[in-house]
Formats: sequence, C-alpha cells, structure tokens
Amino acid sequence: MNNPLRKPFRYTYSSLSFILIGLNLAVYMLNMLVPNTMYYMAMIPSFVLNGYIWQFVTYMFVHSGISHIAFNMLALFFFGQAVERQMGSREFLLFYLVTGTLAGIFSFIVYFLTGSNVVLLGASGAVYAVLLAYAVYFPDSRIFIFGIVPIKARSLVLIYTAIELLSQFGSFRSGISHLTHLAGFGFAFLYFIIRLGVNPIDSLTGRRGNPWN
Repeated sequence: MNNPLRKPFRYTYSSLSFILIGLNLAVYMLNMLVPNTMYYMAMIPSFVLNGYIWQFVTYMFVHSGISHIAFNMLALFFFGQAVERQMGSREFLLFYLVTGTLAGIFSFIVYFLTGSNVVLLGASGAVYAVLLAYAVYFPDSRIFIFGIVPIKARSLVLIYTAIELLSQFGSFRSGISHLTHLAGFGFAFLYFIIRLGVNPIDSLTGRRGNPWN
C-alpha cells in the first residue's frame, strides 16, 4: 500500500538554508527595534490558548540574545547546507518547518499539562532536527569540537541526546528548553521513517553502512 505522505519533490537546490538564516536575523533585528513584537512571535502557552496559534511556527525565528542566535545560525550554516543539498531545497524546507513546528506543539502540550507558562523561543528544535539529519546522511563525517577534538557525526548525536536527557530531567525549569531539543531529534527521526522511508538507526549504528555514499 502506497504511503500518501511519501511523495518526493523534484530535486532542486536554491540555498534555502541561507534564506532561513536571513529570516532569523531579520526577525532578531525587528525584536531588538520593537521589543513588543517578541510577545506576538514567541510561543507563550497562555497566548496560544487565546488564539495566537501562529506562535507554533514563529517561535523558531525568535531569539533571546546574540549568543543564542549565533549558536543556532552557525549550526544551520554548517549542517543545514549539507542536509539541504542531500534532501533538495523543498524537502529541506518542509523538514525544517515540520520538525520545528511539531517540537513547539509538543513542548506546548507538556508545559500546559504541567502548568508552566514559559516563553519558548529559538530555532533549536529545528536545528537539532537538522543535526540528526546530518548524522543520518553523513554518519562518518568528522566534526571537530572546539576546532580540536574530532568526533564522528553519529557519535555526536548520541552524546547530544544523552546530554539533553540528563539536562531535561535534572533541570526542568532551567532557561534552556532541553525538552524542545529532544523533540526536534524525535520528530526528525519520525520524519525519516514516515516521509522518507528510511530508518535512521540503520545509518546511525552502521548496521547497513551509509546508503547515500
């Protein structure tokens, strides 16, 4: 039986990762110039309950400071381009927006159920999804931590997952939404299975080698 969700786009490449970076920077400048716009764009559970449902999408373009946006945009710059070239631009854009939006919705549900009226912002959910995609496509690619320590992409994803799990359960009310990061990983994993028909575990564990080589 054919999966109606598995309809691949015709491959094109148009550097959408750079456009996403530009949009994030533009929104950051807007929020700096007009601070009140942040409240309309960040994901705030009480606002969502009052009809601000667009915040499930716009939250991922809002950042709290220079270091926050710099980290996310650098990750999108280094990993996003490679993933976009592998997926194609339209698939990459769908992947980025779907995983980021679902990570926001999932976080909203958890925060709502726990009575936490937090402000969720940042591209981290989508960026962590891109990181997992990079590890799936290029599991043996070497990434240099701090520009010195080499580590394979597949190992880096496993380490990040362990860190986020420990951080989430150890500091639920910290200023970093580790829950959203984990959700980004999780929805990226499901996207590969449902949309692309690929089991990420095969690539991440080296069970079947790298089918994209």
